[in-house]
Amino acid sequence: MKLARNSFGRLVFVGADGTAHENVVPVRAFGLSAPDHGLALMSAEGKELQWIESLDSLPPDSRDLIVEELAQREFIPEIRRIVAVSSYATPSTWQVVTDRGATSLILKSEDDIRRLRATGVLLIADSQGVHFLIRDRLALDLHSQKILKRFL
Repeated sequence: MKLARNSFGRLVFVGADGTAHENVVPVRAFGLSAPDHGLALMSAEGKELQWIESLDSLPPDSRDLIVEELAQREFIPEIRRIVAVSSYATPSTWQVVTDRGATSLILKSEDDIRRLRATGVLLIADSQGVHFLIRDRLALDLHSQKILKRFL
């Protein structure tokens, strides 16, 4: 397996048979629960070209290219604190602090808060389609937990 960028900055995958595939996209199988395990390199047509069991099994240059590409495609800020909400009825505007700074989001419906595991992982979709992650709702400060509990 060989991975590189073309002159347009797109990933190019060269398989064992020597065939080059342009515009390759890495896709995580378990993006939140096991982000470094189980990735597929997909062709522009949606065909799986290569399965990667673990990022650690790749040479450093290929691993770095895949990590860079995933970082460009995946934007999921992690909520660290819920500062305030405009209303406990939806739609409501939330003022939050994330790992990328303070921001606001509009929650259209309680259905836009999804529980991913029994361990407290939540995925919140705002009205603009941005997804926010709460890794452990019980690790939030008490004020944030109290607000969140009203919506769950």
